[in-house]
Amino acid sequence: MPIYEYFCLQCRRRFRKLVGMVAGQTAVACPRCGGSEVSRLISRFSRLRGEDETLDAMAEELEGLDENDPKAVRRMMRTLSREMGEDMDEEELEQALLEAEEGEAEEAPDMK
Repeated sequence: MPIYEYFCLQCRRRFRKLVGMVAGQTAVACPRCGGSEVSRLISRFSRLRGEDETLDAMAEELEGLDENDPKAVRRMMRTLSREMGEDMDEEELEQALLEAEEGEAEEAPDMK
């Protein structure tokens, strides 16, 4: 069964749906807002990878990471969440990164 990507015109989010190959398909609704105004997207071709191959690819991604570059960290977090099948929306990702930054600031020694 194919997995299609859709874009919800109401909440403006992307989502994926496993679609059966039978006649009389049901309408697709957004899992986030329930909206039925969706547009099917053209997706990239993908292949299934084993867990070891996925972990190796993630390790390579982390090798050149500049931990002091917030944009690079955000990009890496998006990639990791996508690879692990945990697509985080931008708000969730931003909140998680802010909480991490606040935790680091609290742990830093006073430089007085």
